[in-house]
Amino acid sequence: VELVESGGGWVQPGGSLRIACVGSGSALSLGAMGWYRQTPGKEREFVAAIARGGTTDYADSVRNRFPISRDNTKNTIYLQMNSLKPEDSGVYYCVAHWSLAEITQRPNYWGQGIQVTVSS
Repeated sequence: VELVESGGGWVQPGGSLRIACVGSGSALSLGAMGWYRQTPGKEREFVAAIARGGTTDYADSVRNRFPISRDNTKNTIYLQMNSLKPEDSGVYYCVAHWSLAEITQRPNYWGQGIQVTVSS
């Protein structure tokens, strides 16, 4: 399984940014895909995930700000990040697991990560 992220960069507070992840591998391995992030001084944390059927899960810190979506025909997920705050800055990692319940705790696969910076 390979996960490749794209779309990171710099944005001002209050702005928006969309990041994407393309997965390659078996449909089972990519049953659930999602995002973790590592912000300065903190451990990696779960952000959001989506199952192949469309069921989603979110961390409380991003719920209602970061909708996650998925295009199964392209094995691609998107994270639309709105109302960004400086504390959202960090490295965002694409992850995958066959189970949505498990991906929030122990992803099986990780991408290389992309930088998102929110500052004025």
